[in-house]
Amino acid sequence: MKTVAIIVAGGLGKRIEGNLPKQFLNLGGKPILAHTIEKFQRCDLVDEIILVVPEDHLGYCSQTIVEGYSFDKIRRIVCGGKERQDSVYQGLKACSNSTSLVVIHDGVRPLISVEKISESIELCRNKKAVIVAVPVKDTIKRVVDSSVIATLDRTKLWLVQTPQVFEYKLIWDAYEKAIGENFIGTDDSALVERLGCEVAVLEGEYNNIKITTKEDLIMAEKLLEIEKGKGKICQ
Repeated sequence: MKTVAIIVAGGLGKRIEGNLPKQFLNLGGKPILAHTIEKFQRCDLVDEIILVVPEDHLGYCSQTIVEGYSFDKIRRIVCGGKERQDSVYQGLKACSNSTSLVVIHDGVRPLISVEKISESIELCRNKKAVIVAVPVKDTIKRVVDSSVIATLDRTKLWLVQTPQVFEYKLIWDAYEKAIGENFIGTDDSALVERLGCEVAVLEGEYNNIKITTKEDLIMAEKLLEIEKGKGKICQ
């Protein structure tokens, strides 16, 4: 069962100041994206990786990250689109016909564990669609015009992360339908839900943060130090 990881790093990182998109910023001595790729490189259940990056950074990514860190599972590097959904679609189009499962992951979630990647793939071998998520810990309010409308039952609320794993044909059909109907989802599973397919939830890890702001980067540095201290990171 061929499993392909699509690592989506096509954004320009406008919320963090600097000349480089956030996925190429330094984290613990190497680019954020390199940390992310390393996890999938080390996962025995991932057969190959497709990398989606901004068109202006294709050369940088190929030379500095792929060749620089000897990531030999990366088969193709493709250009991202305007929106994340466009970038994932480009990655899906780059998959070979022999692909059975697709693992979609944000390039700026470098702290995902190899174990959690493996668990999500294993679960998807029995299910058609799997998302990694964590239970909400805070109280959530629905607010309209700066006024509280309702307090939601947090026992039924989860924060969705990546990776998200799907049967290739299922996620392809979901994307084709969404594109045909001009639907934009905030994550990949939202497109699958529109097909009426059940999406299984695998409890994830709270340190699997998405680096979006400067504060996220600072937090990621601290979490990386902790992981290094536990011997989880290969040097």
